[in-house]
Amino acid sequence: MSRPRSQAEYLARLVPPSVAGINRRSLLAGAAGTGALLGTGLLAGCGDDSGGSESKDVSLGSNQSDPKPKDVVAKVTDGFKTSSGIQVAVNTVDHNTFQENINNYLQGKPDDVFTWFAGYRMRFFAQKGLASDISDVWGKLSGYSDAFKKASTGDDGKQYFVPASYYPWAVFYRKSVWQQHGYQTPKTLDDFTTLAAQMKKDGLTPIAFADKDGWPAMGTFDILNLRVNGYQFHIDLMAGKEAWTSDKVKKVFDTWAGLLPLHQPDSLGRTWQEAAQSLQQKKSGMYLLGLFVGQQFSNEEQDDLDFFTFPEIDPAIGAKALDAPIDGYMMARKPKNEDNARKLLEYFGGKDAADITVKNDPATLVANTGADVSGYTALQKKAAELVGSATEIAQFLDRDTRPDFASTVIIPALQQFIKNPKDIDGLTSSIENQKKSIFTD
Repeated sequence: MSRPRSQAEYLARLVPPSVAGINRRSLLAGAAGTGALLGTGLLAGCGDDSGGSESKDVSLGSNQSDPKPKDVVAKVTDGFKTSSGIQVAVNTVDHNTFQENINNYLQGKPDDVFTWFAGYRMRFFAQKGLASDISDVWGKLSGYSDAFKKASTGDDGKQYFVPASYYPWAVFYRKSVWQQHGYQTPKTLDDFTTLAAQMKKDGLTPIAFADKDGWPAMGTFDILNLRVNGYQFHIDLMAGKEAWTSDKVKKVFDTWAGLLPLHQPDSLGRTWQEAAQSLQQKKSGMYLLGLFVGQQFSNEEQDDLDFFTFPEIDPAIGAKALDAPIDGYMMARKPKNEDNARKLLEYFGGKDAADITVKNDPATLVANTGADVSGYTALQKKAAELVGSATEIAQFLDRDTRPDFASTVIIPALQQFIKNPKDIDGLTSSIENQKKSIFTD
């Protein structure tokens, strides 16, 4: 799944208000009063057992509504039917509609299995009892690193999610530019800043940067927090368990403030595509983004694209944690066909499903390391190796925290920081105050 193309699309994907409002009486009362979210065309058919005498063997609610992913889901479920004899009723709903109504969908009559995301959004539904424990399915799976298992585990230590595909974030560059100037991959933050300063002398913008759409700067905050404070602190901060006013968070912003002069200026008026094009046009030396940055490069230029993971800041923490958003599947709390649902999830997590995905969508990185990835490009292979070697995998800020907190607090806060990086105390106090009201709602 690529990142959204505009701020409007991004905000729609954040799922307000359904995920954010699971405890909000007003939302639920409004939904009950209008009937707008259940039993209508929005998620009609998903888990509906009221019509017809034919009983489906297992049902899948899918947000993979774009043509290519939708076709891949169809081929994977066909593979399951061929191997098991079990028929899958796939109920595909527009991606944004699915996310906007997921809470009400799961509290109503959901499909047996549904597409979703790893991280906080998975743990949120698990904690609320809206998804089933599938630890037994994990006992039958192989080909997953501990990091993928950790990303699929709820707060209670049980597994609730089967990973399917992912895309890592890293620092991308053009090999030809680096060879021309003799640049070397930085191993520490000092190396990184020294390299960026040299790029500036060489007439390049050291770090391409854009945040017009609100979400790209989240990737910079994520990686700096992971490097400065480590994975567990980062996840706890996202979950509202740590204070934004702590010295640890202030150190992240202070580190970022030191790097901002090396970033492409006027970022709030630039899309990620435009920043990627500056890298493509050899005007910028580096760009921290997801693997989808390659969408802005021609087929002939793909071999010239390379990356490195953001270097370590604290040797005690290292540089093994990274953002690599994972898409996959979960099981409803009370599936009508539980045995078949577990069989479907086991198939989704197996090598056969991964092989079908790779064969039919060469742009995808599959989570199962047992898959035949001989068709991967060199960049895809390196990206898979990077994630496979990661000790912890974060899901990106807007997936690791409450969607309403990400959209209404973090987006404007980070954009304000980019405008004025000097008032870190005021910034962190504002975030903390707003966090308290949201996380106690």
